Amino acid sequence: MDMPASKKIDELYDLIKGIETAMFTTRRVTGQLVSRPMATQDRIEGADLWFVTNSETHKLDDLDLDPHVNCSYYNNRTHEWVSVSGLARVTRNKVRIRQLYKEDWKTWFGDAGGDKDGGPNDPRIALILVEAELATYMKVNKPRPVVLFDILKAKVTGSARSVGEVREITGAEMMD
Repeated sequence: MDMPASKKIDELYDLIKGIETAMFTTRRVTGQLVSRPMATQDRIEGADLWFVTNSETHKLDDLDLDPHVNCSYYNNRTHEWVSVSGLARVTRNKVRIRQLYKEDWKTWFGDAGGDKDGGPNDPRIALILVEAELATYMKVNKPRPVVLFDILKAKVTGSARSVGEVREITGAEMMD
């Protein structure tokens, strides 16, 4: 099905918004891939995906080496998933940090004394912007009972299950 890029992008963000945690994958100096759970921050105009991080972690070393990342999401309840590949940039822009800041960030940073209090001016806080180059996702347009029936039917009959449509958004479509 041919769908306008703007509709696919809205679908993509709706799927991401419904999934609390992304698996954020980077490449180590050894060439090995490593994934870690990270929370996607609120969508803001003119940006792809934002993540908050402690600037003292190894993931920033990984990004210095190779800025190519993958962010994957899976919703166990709906069986929908998202995979976003792109380039990551790290910023310590205080205006942007204050724009995205949430009180629950303190949980991840803790109070180490002085200005390292987990607040919006904490020098450890950095943001990672992922500029998407390709997004692939599966959207389920069936009620949950129908999805569960399709999965059960596939198990019983040995047929392939089909619970949703897989779609792609290219970097060019994201720029439109």
